[in-house]
Amino acid sequence: MKTFAELTEREVLTLAITGEEEDSRIYQTFADSVRDAYPHSAALFDGMAEEERSHRGMLYDLYRKKFGEHLPPIRREDVKGFLKRRPIWLTKNLSVEKMRQEAEIMEMQAYRFYDKAAAQTLDVSVRELLHTLAEAERGHERRAGELADANLGGDAKAEEEKTRRRMFVLQYVQPGLAGLMDGSVSTLAPLFAAAFATQNNWETFLVGLAASIGAGISMGFAEALSDDGSLTGRGTPWMRGLICGLMTTVGGIGHTMPYLVPDSMPNAFMVATSIAAVIVLIELWAIAWIRARFMDTPFLQAAFQVVLGGVLVFLTGILIGSA
Repeated sequence: MKTFAELTEREVLTLAITGEEEDSRIYQTFADSVRDAYPHSAALFDGMAEEERSHRGMLYDLYRKKFGEHLPPIRREDVKGFLKRRPIWLTKNLSVEKMRQEAEIMEMQAYRFYDKAAAQTLDVSVRELLHTLAEAERGHERRAGELADANLGGDAKAEEEKTRRRMFVLQYVQPGLAGLMDGSVSTLAPLFAAAFATQNNWETFLVGLAASIGAGISMGFAEALSDDGSLTGRGTPWMRGLICGLMTTVGGIGHTMPYLVPDSMPNAFMVATSIAAVIVLIELWAIAWIRARFMDTPFLQAAFQVVLGGVLVFLTGILIGSA
């Protein structure tokens, strides 16, 4: 996998061409889905889709002059930390507000891409075009904000607050939630397998502690190395990695701590296991609430998904430990 700095001008132009084509299809899909209920929004998305197609044409014309007809087989997923589009446009009955949020994020990422690409290219004509497109994408970001005024009655202050909230979700909530889910769910099986296999609180605590810290280190490095944040706006990698790693450890430590109940205490194992089970339910509820609060997932749907997965892992640990 290449880093962005290792890309050649030919590869940068190729990624820009394919990116503009994909974005035009997304905006056209948005426009078609709201055309009956929100004709003004549909017209704005139509215009944005047309501009993306125009940008693709400009990029491809320049590419043909310099490198010929053939585009090299490089994709977004081949570049470390490169911006990726979430398949949210495939969701049915997407609200105009959600489309506007996605459009603003897309245009912010596209602006960052062109701005960074222009800074590292040596070809004057390529740099000029990339600068032009960067300004155009910045204008698109402002145009996406017009949808709030047209359909949602938002003012500038409210829009700024919504933008800050989206950045907060991207930079803090998403890595923290990923870590909390992994720590809370993935450590259930080894912890309860050890608990029912040994019936010993201290040994179970050591297994849970090792699983929690190990998972935290692993998830922290995985998150930090996945994206440098310069294009996607997801923040600095070390901060995301730290948040993800800490939340992973916290997710596992929560239901590990009850096994500090001394083994000398009457019914120590059952007491610790009962407390741990209650804490697991609290953790799963908290994950479902965070997904509903920040990730626009209906609470009942989030609760069902999280609880079902957690219960399956929980039962797996018990069955293996009791074997």
